[in-house]
Amino acid sequence: MQAPIVIVGGGVMGAATACFLARDQGLSAIVIERDPLHAQASSALSASSIRQQFSTPLNIALSQWSIAFLRRLGDELAVPGEPAPQIGLTEAGYLYLASPAGAAAMRAHQALQARAGAQVQLLQPHELEQRFPWLSTEGIALGALGLRGEGWFDGPALHQAFRRKAMACGVRFLQAEAVGFEHDGAGRVQAVRCADGLRIGATHGVLLSAGAWSAPLAAQLGVVLPVSGKKRDVFVLDCPAAPLAGCPLVIDPSGFWFRPEGRGFIAGAPPRGEDADFLPLHQIDHAQFDEQLWPLMAARVPAFEALRVRSAWAGYYEMNAFDHNGLAGALPGWRNVFTACGFSGHGMQHAPAVGSAMAALMAGGRSDAPSLEVLSPQRLLDGRRVVEHNVI
Repeated sequence: MQAPIVIVGGGVMGAATACFLARDQGLSAIVIERDPLHAQASSALSASSIRQQFSTPLNIALSQWSIAFLRRLGDELAVPGEPAPQIGLTEAGYLYLASPAGAAAMRAHQALQARAGAQVQLLQPHELEQRFPWLSTEGIALGALGLRGEGWFDGPALHQAFRRKAMACGVRFLQAEAVGFEHDGAGRVQAVRCADGLRIGATHGVLLSAGAWSAPLAAQLGVVLPVSGKKRDVFVLDCPAAPLAGCPLVIDPSGFWFRPEGRGFIAGAPPRGEDADFLPLHQIDHAQFDEQLWPLMAARVPAFEALRVRSAWAGYYEMNAFDHNGLAGALPGWRNVFTACGFSGHGMQHAPAVGSAMAALMAGGRSDAPSLEVLSPQRLLDGRRVVEHNVI
């Protein structure tokens, strides 16, 4: 069995790249995925939000390209004879809140975002109270609200839309686990070997897009990728108090976040204590909500005093320990091996732009998506970090 491109990893990044390869670049692909149910995949367990409030120009540009794609998704990923894909895109914005210590950084970030074309408005505490009367501004010096092009969507629905479109364009998805590679000794991988003995030849190239599990695959090729799975808990909440009018996704200086979800809310916070790799997803830190998250949320939004946990889930951030930004491009030392992984929580929102750009890079074609040169894995060897600066 062979194909021009073999993609290892069928999550949203692999599916998007396969779709754009077949649809836009005329290259078919075989996508191999060990777990077709994606039970632990970051794609399936993401909170699926999108923002332009980054501190690096490339991430802003990736979000801008992706949000434009999401708005026209029904046309972009339409499959003849099937209903148009729906992902419930909600552009309610992000609201970052800054303490006095973080206000200067917030102003600098907003100036950079404005130069890049992002519509982000700075709000003083009294303006925040006027716009969001349910919000306490105790300890807040400044807020930054995305007015357009930020919000949330149904991530698994986007993933499935990419899969269906890719298959309609000739891409094959196989259940298999990659365990090794065959190469010619001159920097070209010729085939992917699977645990069940299947050998899949790659006549053009190979993409490693196995998310948090990409590093062991790259190690088979002698490349160290500092990518691993970091568990993040998400709590699904009911609030019987009055609804929060115009509620965006809110990020507090303390690190917790919340946003509306259906008839309630979802919320999360950085883990407390050990942040080891691949902690079991079923071990939700419910005590974190009771002891840390709930008191902080109730102080910021008094109506949240009545919050109750309906359920919870956890997923892995495919964390790039080097600089917490994606690794996208050619694998150092290899002529036809590429990777797209380590997006550290940005993967779902940037999958459309990264998938289009990666497809063009692998095929030697064109895309109007932003260039991924800044995210090249070569920066690991060069010691060149691409760092997002947080506001606190």
